Amino acid sequence: MVSRKAVAVLLVVHVAAMLASQTEAFVPIFTHSELQKIREKERNRGQKKSLVLQKRSEEVGPLDPLEPTEEEENQVIKLTAPVEIGMKMNSRQLEKYQAALEGLLSEALLSTQNDE
Repeated sequence: MVSRKAVAVLLVVHVAAMLASQTEAFVPIFTHSELQKIREKERNRGQKKSLVLQKRSEEVGPLDPLEPTEEEENQVIKLTAPVEIGMKMNSRQLEKYQAALEGLLSEALLSTQNDE
């Protein structure tokens, strides 16, 4: 007979394999402490940015709120530059998101046809 320990170990391995297959290859890149440090840095950047904006508004005075500043115009140009995005999906993910992907592709095809 097979020992109970061996059966228990095989059962645990089987359950772990089942859970791993359900995660769709999600592997955390950062540890919890690293995520906290990143969030802290983002908060500090946000606070610095708000202080800079406050100082600038005090120095320059009231501007027309509809008129973008030169810095904002540069940001808009950077954001609207064409970017190529790629991703890898397994067959299960393709089946799951098939309708959404077909919709995105049809929109892209229509927009390129309209541009011509």
